[in-house]
Amino acid sequence: MSENKEAGQDTLLRERFALAAARIREISGPQAESGNISGDFWLYFDRTASFAVRLLDAWERQGAEETGKASLDTLRERCRSLYEDVLPENYDRCCGNPAYLSGLYGADTGRLLAFVYMELYSQIPSVYERDQEAMTIRLELFLEVYQAFVCAFEEGKEAPASGALQQIIYWFVSDYTETETEKRVGSQLGTSQDFLYRYVMESDLDDIRYLYASGEYITEQEEQLAVYLNGLPPETIKKIADTFTEGYRMGFVVAGKDLAKKKTVNIRFPAGFERVIRQAVSNFREIGLESIIYRASASIFHRRGAARIGFCGAAPNKQFLYDHREDEALFLDRRYIGRKLEAQKRAYERYREWADVHGGPACLESFGETPFVPEEKEAAPHLDGMQRQLSLEYTAASGRLVNEYIKGDERSFTIIAFPTPAIGPAFPEIFDAIIEVNTLDYTLYQKIQQIMIDTLDQAEYVRIRGANGNRTDLCVALQTLRDASRETLFENCVADVNIPVGEVFTSPRLEGTNGLLHVTSVYLNGLEYKDLALTFCDGMITAYDCRNFSSPEENRKYIRDNVLFHHDSLPMGEFAIGTNTTAYVAARKYHIADRLPILIAEKMGPHFAVGDTCYSHSEDLPVYNPDGREMIARDNACSLLRHTDETKAYFNCHTDITIPYDELGEVTAVSGQKEWPIIRAGRFVLPGCEELNQ
Repeated sequence: MSENKEAGQDTLLRERFALAAARIREISGPQAESGNISGDFWLYFDRTASFAVRLLDAWERQGAEETGKASLDTLRERCRSLYEDVLPENYDRCCGNPAYLSGLYGADTGRLLAFVYMELYSQIPSVYERDQEAMTIRLELFLEVYQAFVCAFEEGKEAPASGALQQIIYWFVSDYTETETEKRVGSQLGTSQDFLYRYVMESDLDDIRYLYASGEYITEQEEQLAVYLNGLPPETIKKIADTFTEGYRMGFVVAGKDLAKKKTVNIRFPAGFERVIRQAVSNFREIGLESIIYRASASIFHRRGAARIGFCGAAPNKQFLYDHREDEALFLDRRYIGRKLEAQKRAYERYREWADVHGGPACLESFGETPFVPEEKEAAPHLDGMQRQLSLEYTAASGRLVNEYIKGDERSFTIIAFPTPAIGPAFPEIFDAIIEVNTLDYTLYQKIQQIMIDTLDQAEYVRIRGANGNRTDLCVALQTLRDASRETLFENCVADVNIPVGEVFTSPRLEGTNGLLHVTSVYLNGLEYKDLALTFCDGMITAYDCRNFSSPEENRKYIRDNVLFHHDSLPMGEFAIGTNTTAYVAARKYHIADRLPILIAEKMGPHFAVGDTCYSHSEDLPVYNPDGREMIARDNACSLLRHTDETKAYFNCHTDITIPYDELGEVTAVSGQKEWPIIRAGRFVLPGCEELNQ
């Protein structure tokens, strides 16, 4: 009976897809006319339908053409044709640009029409994955909006009211939230035999045409990276993959978590690294884990701001993604938040068994591109005050829900990063240097860092002051040891979850943590900040500013949106001292300090995380340093609220901000009248740590 029902649903879906495709081809075809719609709006529907037809043409090619049949030049051209509308040189007149459409049609209607284009754009990967359902519902959304304009024109109006368009979009996201959420959760937790898994494991990686089978935007950079990795000896590829997967395994060992309970790992990586990932999949299988690979999505149902989480290609235009980062403002209300949480709960309940054996993500990140400084556009959708509060409530509730099914005290992760050819002509030498940075002998660092920890454990607070234009003047209060023979305040971090090696870190005591944190330039979550300044009072941010824009209001909004993530304030969740001077030297030698990801940059000086502690949702799990002492500074005054009101305990963000050595005047441990200088004028001066200066 169920088989007949599924067959009927498949038939209905194929019919819906065929009808939608035929109608869109009529709108875009040479015989199409604007006579049944206002001429001013015909531009949008003509161009957007033309893009939809390119999607449909690609769909038909994928269904009829054998893999690898087309030439490399043909594949490049086909890829570009799908993404060309949003490329920077075309974006000023793109129908996905809310500023452009707002100028044509007014802000309300322009934003809504840009949203519809964005949803169609998000379906480029669906063409390659043959996801007919995802394609169909977006084609139908476009046609429903088009029909609303036809009806308005027939009634003698130029366009339907923006409220009517908003309702179409509202019910689109509401109606399909459950389907899309279940599909997404399943892809994050399910078996490994999916499209991207086969793409990695079955493609002919010696033929770089394989890149264009992914459905992602591929540029010369991804091609060059794949060619470069093809030229590396197998033992080098294995060395990179071994470091990556061993870091993941050690994350469980160091935290005392049982890896034997887990059966799956999620691998996230950018296109071009497939050779390394194939070896990593093999490595993970040897330790009992099957690999899951899911894609970063541009759809409203799955994206988180402008971030891309999962497998992805090049970003055709980061400004485009930034302009749409708050598209939920078009429809977000409490009813939708409730529906979204219900859908997530049902999805995790359905996949409860998969969630229980999921170990967490293993992330290979890339760096090298010129830092992106976005343009703030008034025409882009922006959450209002009530919507921001609802968004925060959803993020907190969603975090608790995920932790209920993928328990924080049982999962782990690892992150490693490598450059791409975008970093410049010295790419091969830089890549080799980063291999060295990522594979340093952790035993040397472990010994030196223990000397540092033994000193810091005696202190009441740490004083940090900047130099050479850095205005930092900060006191970080430390927790109190009860038994120094058995306890410690800092974790001795070597190369496990957070590669490369090189830091000691703690959760500061919020009360007594006061002062100014300043960096002249820093790159956080894919965005550049100039003269970022955060003021702390009792561990909480009380003021913030930067110099990215001419308006102080724009600067503060930029930080609130992308560092505070709409919170009124955040605590200092982590204080650390980075010890990886090898990375620092490489950064200066190749002039790439502004290109390094925070993963490496945080090891190149003291850093401070705003948001949750490093032990979020697993504070009660004991953590021990290699010397056998328990690291007890896992909580702060905020996280302790989980015992009385979990909704106030977590912020679901953690952003590291590093002061580089050349902007560092001092790091000094202080207890009463005693002082122990650790760093002076950018160099380690604590006895026993001098080797780091070499």
